[in-house]
Amino acid sequence: MLGRSVFGGELTFPLMVVHRDALDHNIATMAAFARDHGMELAPHAKTHMSPEIAARQLDAGAWGLTVASPAQARTVRGFGAARIMVANQVVDPAGLRWAAAELDADPGFTLLSFADSPAGADLLASFAGSRPFPVLAELGHPGGRAGCRTVEDLLALVRHIERTDGVEIAGIAGYEGALDTAQEVRKYLDLLQEAVEHLRVRTPILTVGGSQWFDVIGRHLAATQARILLRSGAYVTHDDGFYRERTPYNRMDGELRPALEVWAHVLSTPEPGLAVVGMGKRDAPYDEGLPVPRRGGVTVVAMWDQHTIVRADGLRPGDLLAFGISHPCTAFDKWRQLPLVDGDYRIAGTITTRFQEQQ
Repeated sequence: MLGRSVFGGELTFPLMVVHRDALDHNIATMAAFARDHGMELAPHAKTHMSPEIAARQLDAGAWGLTVASPAQARTVRGFGAARIMVANQVVDPAGLRWAAAELDADPGFTLLSFADSPAGADLLASFAGSRPFPVLAELGHPGGRAGCRTVEDLLALVRHIERTDGVEIAGIAGYEGALDTAQEVRKYLDLLQEAVEHLRVRTPILTVGGSQWFDVIGRHLAATQARILLRSGAYVTHDDGFYRERTPYNRMDGELRPALEVWAHVLSTPEPGLAVVGMGKRDAPYDEGLPVPRRGGVTVVAMWDQHTIVRADGLRPGDLLAFGISHPCTAFDKWRQLPLVDGDYRIAGTITTRFQEQQ
């Protein structure tokens, strides 16, 4: 179907498409941002879990890929990733056995994971093979996600890891994405830098993540004597909602472009000014905002499993409507194959996804 229009009658709707030009622009833009700020990009592949997109990110110079679980690590290892960061504490026995075997089998393979307690570090160590697990000690913040709540607790964990066979300290991990202001982010980054300065590691890693504050990170960590790995993920396709409002490019030169779009037919117009569209929660994300109509005068008012209710005049059954999405991390998992399209909606390739695979 290469070269054919998605509107040629061979594809069914609803349909989510990936705009090639926007995808490639976003990948190149973030690769350049990381490079220009002395950082390396370890993009969070949980956003897309796509071998085609991962290959584009790695080809653009990414350090490796970040994932959220050992199952995802196994999947992206199959993509050919030689460096993987699991941005979580790993406790799954099957996942730990796989990780130990993979490290033993390939001396060139790098697998990093987080720990925020001696118990977590001990669990990792108990599954280690001939190579110790490299560990990033995680520092959190009050009201945040996982991570030690004080630098003192984190440094005690570091000393514990240093005394424990089967694990070795590789650096410090943090997540600033849940913080509300740049001032809060800078204060948190200061704590991460303080922790790094106490490490007895030749080139420690400092990893931070998220797609809302990487401009603050780039400026604030410029003088840090550590290897900075940035884990941003949603940038790769951006969106028309949540990240459009929060991207750092609202505060600096440049832009990210929305690359995802859902097309669906009007099914019914049961009342004046109201239409039912054949797209629902199984087709487009809704957790961080409803789909964004690309046609003026259309407003989304409700979304169900297979239907979306819009307010608009002049629609008829059979009309095709386009919608931008809000939050790409819950968009890709709804599709196994997506057309990659050029500016004229001709098919330029296929994007596949690999969510929840059992191996």
